[in-house]
Amino acid sequence: MSSWNSTALVPSGAAGAAVALPPVGNLDAYISAVNRLPMLSAERESELARKFREETDLEAARELVMSHLRLVVSVARQYLGYGLPHADLIQEGNIGLMKAVKRFDPERGVRLVSFALHWIKAEIHEYILKNWRLLRVATTKAQRKLFFNLRSHKTGNRALTGAEIEAIARELNVRDKDVVEMETRLAGQDLALDGQADDGEEDFAPIAYLAAPDAEPLARLQAREFDRLQGEGLTQALESLDARSRRIIETRWLRDESEGGALTLHDLAAEFGVSAERIRQIEAKALQKMKVALAAYS
Repeated sequence: MSSWNSTALVPSGAAGAAVALPPVGNLDAYISAVNRLPMLSAERESELARKFREETDLEAARELVMSHLRLVVSVARQYLGYGLPHADLIQEGNIGLMKAVKRFDPERGVRLVSFALHWIKAEIHEYILKNWRLLRVATTKAQRKLFFNLRSHKTGNRALTGAEIEAIARELNVRDKDVVEMETRLAGQDLALDGQADDGEEDFAPIAYLAAPDAEPLARLQAREFDRLQGEGLTQALESLDARSRRIIETRWLRDESEGGALTLHDLAAEFGVSAERIRQIEAKALQKMKVALAAYS
């Protein structure tokens, strides 16, 4: 940036609030300023998040953003190896932070710092992939995936040794020659990486591999809560059965290979001294009862 002002690093609009610091003279002064901003306690963070969600309180959103600007600076520093301006990386990360504040739900039991990390990195990744100078270094989806992973494994500009190539190929589950070929492409000059609409493929870029759809924080929290409820539901459903029915369900459906695997109808018939058909009937009735009990957790 040719001129410096802290407002340029903290855009407005993503969370609905204009967030600004007093004007500073350079990047170092900005970083020093945000590091002096007070951090929030868990109670204060929850209070502000509720005010923003329930009352659209823009001042509450502003305080949430301001208190986490130091996190953006820390994350942006991890991407300096791509040769892009630190200030621009911070600016993009701040946009991600404001998006996180807009979506943050304090009732889910996670701190904003953990929730915001995904959004900050996503914005920085998108900026890197749009502005880095490698053009067509990777022309297929597999090559693009290898490109970004290889960038994260390499340190410095020196060539990889044979042992390093083998280790990276093993970790990324690709062939040694694929690693060598991609390293050669990376050593080229004046190239750029971007999805191309005219290359005969869909417009793909490594961003497609940086954040899987199921890695979005809210979706992961919802999935975790669903798994918890399902576990509780299964326990309660089993407890609703009589001892014989529960024994049949557990040995028929819930035994793994380490326990010898599932028992057959005939195994259980011999154990309880009834016919295999009777065991099947008890099993069917128990499963139906459990299905009703689990409906509340669906």
